[in-house]
Amino acid sequence: MRSWIWLVVACSASAKPTPNGAPTRWPPIVDSHVHLALDPVAGELAAHGVEVAVDLGAPESALGDKLPIEVLRAGPMLTHPGGYPLDAWGREGYGIGCADATCVTATVDRLAREGARVIKLAGDDDGLAVALMPVAVAAAHAHHLKVAIHALSDAGALAGGRAGCDVLAHTPVEPLGAATIAAWRGRAVISTLAAFGGSADAVANLRALRAAGLTVLYGTDLGNTREAGPNRDEISLLRKAGLDDAAITAAMTTAPLAFWGVTPAVELELAGDPRRDVSVLLAPRGIRAVR
Repeated sequence: MRSWIWLVVACSASAKPTPNGAPTRWPPIVDSHVHLALDPVAGELAAHGVEVAVDLGAPESALGDKLPIEVLRAGPMLTHPGGYPLDAWGREGYGIGCADATCVTATVDRLAREGARVIKLAGDDDGLAVALMPVAVAAAHAHHLKVAIHALSDAGALAGGRAGCDVLAHTPVEPLGAATIAAWRGRAVISTLAAFGGSADAVANLRALRAAGLTVLYGTDLGNTREAGPNRDEISLLRKAGLDDAAITAAMTTAPLAFWGVTPAVELELAGDPRRDVSVLLAPRGIRAVR
């Protein structure tokens, strides 16, 4: 494994400019919510500087796939038998239905053995039973895996926060109450604003969650969206939610690398410091291996 020294330097306040007008070096883009089984565009992501992705829903067979970028995989999300996404877009193995604690624990244990790097729960009215969410979290944490929850409603997000989930897989689209925001204080949220239309409620939720100390992670829900590279609509909505260039850059690079515990294999060569102008991050001059 590469030394953590480089990651610590990359996450600090200093970029890595080089003399004589040479490119600034910066960590790669991380998309913290993709579905590459729905849209197999890993090569296109790599060409645009998205060198790490978190795949939050795919059939179990995809856990062993080799791709040209680093992918942290959840495999199928846990739900109730016949629940979301099995009753919607995910009929072909994108979910596993469990009705009791034994099934939940056994499923998490199996996914961990097969190489899952994160566990995803389906929340809201059509997901995993609320009483089983802490069981899933405990099983995942026993394997040192983080837990993401699909929760678009206030009630679903509150249940996930109280169960101990680590990250909201989406910014919820229903207005969040004070209890829900408090339940998530100090944890993380993946943006995915553009995937759900960038509503005023969702933008306000992200602003409130960030104010409560949540780490914002850039994510596009690629597969359900179709832009194979940095999503400019997502970036515009992050700005609308109050993130400036430095905060957007962090959400796209250093913050997710630290949150997911990834030491990247490459770095980007940029025309300038993305914390001053995030547009340079969207058009890297080059991509080089970290030595």
